[in-house]
Amino acid sequence: MAGPSLRPHVHWAQRHRELYLRVELSDVRNPDIAIADNVLHFRAQGHGAKGDNIYEFQIEFLEPVEPKPVCRVTQRQLNITVQKKESNWWERLTKQEKRPLFLAPDFDRWLDESDAEMELKEKEEEKINKMKIESRVPKDPFKHLKKGYLVMYNLVQFLGFSWIFVNMTVRLFILGKDSFYDTYHTIADMMYFCETLAFMEIINSFIGLVRSPLMPAVLQVFGRNLFLFVILGSLEEMQSKPVVFFVFYFWSIIELFRYPYYMLSCIGIEWKPLTWLRYTVWMPLYPIGALAEAVGIVQSIPIFSETGKYSLALPNSLNVTIYFPVLLQIYLIVLFLGLFLNYRHLYKQRKQHLGPKKRKMK
Repeated sequence: MAGPSLRPHVHWAQRHRELYLRVELSDVRNPDIAIADNVLHFRAQGHGAKGDNIYEFQIEFLEPVEPKPVCRVTQRQLNITVQKKESNWWERLTKQEKRPLFLAPDFDRWLDESDAEMELKEKEEEKINKMKIESRVPKDPFKHLKKGYLVMYNLVQFLGFSWIFVNMTVRLFILGKDSFYDTYHTIADMMYFCETLAFMEIINSFIGLVRSPLMPAVLQVFGRNLFLFVILGSLEEMQSKPVVFFVFYFWSIIELFRYPYYMLSCIGIEWKPLTWLRYTVWMPLYPIGALAEAVGIVQSIPIFSETGKYSLALPNSLNVTIYFPVLLQIYLIVLFLGLFLNYRHLYKQRKQHLGPKKRKMK
């Protein structure tokens, strides 16, 4: 025969339009909360005064309420908000005059009627002031045009990098390791197009068209184009090296998730699997991609030393010596410094988008 049901400690407070219930249960599991015939039915498993058990209670409200409570679960307690059908002040919570033993006032949120009226008045004034401020802010007549441009930009980049990724993957399966050596000659034109177009990301950030910080965009776009135009574009000896395959492949995988995520964000759509991929895939690929770029730069240094390309030797009108291989060695330090800055920036974004959030149920 089942014993009497366990009741948790419940604290309550009210405002003119809402009721607040705080249920003293931690580690709540499987909460079942519903309102029927103006009676709140509660049942959940959690850790309360009697240990880890199933707790339940019922409250018949003094006056009519809306049948859809809002529940917010935290690690230490469970909060329930109930909307009153009419905005007024109740003399008590329950229809029965005698207060149930498990129910007590929530003094952390308790206000008397006059204080609650003052709070309500302040909220209404704040809402009116906010509406006045918003009405003074001029509407952007180019809002839809800007949104359309950003959608198209991200779509074009996504299609470009998708072409690169699919092409390289198919060639890898068909040709195997032989595809490493002619990656530049088959993929470079599309990569030049995508990475040159990426300079628009710097402009978008600079003029405030997007909220992304400027420095990470500058570091990535200039770094990639330096490798593409200076290291690969000017040295035929580098174009057939396997490192080109790995650099292009890692770049394309990262962008396969970044650009569609931004494209959907422009139109207010969030697809959670894509959000997770956008803020997770970069974690191994950014360091590996930077390492592949560094290997390519190290391989190019002896070639630049031998040919003297881009080096400025004495005598010259400036009366200075600029040894390009030394600049590349300095750039290697900048490359990994930029990796650290981008990594820190993206990790903060990852915590913001994928960090732990309070669970809500209706």
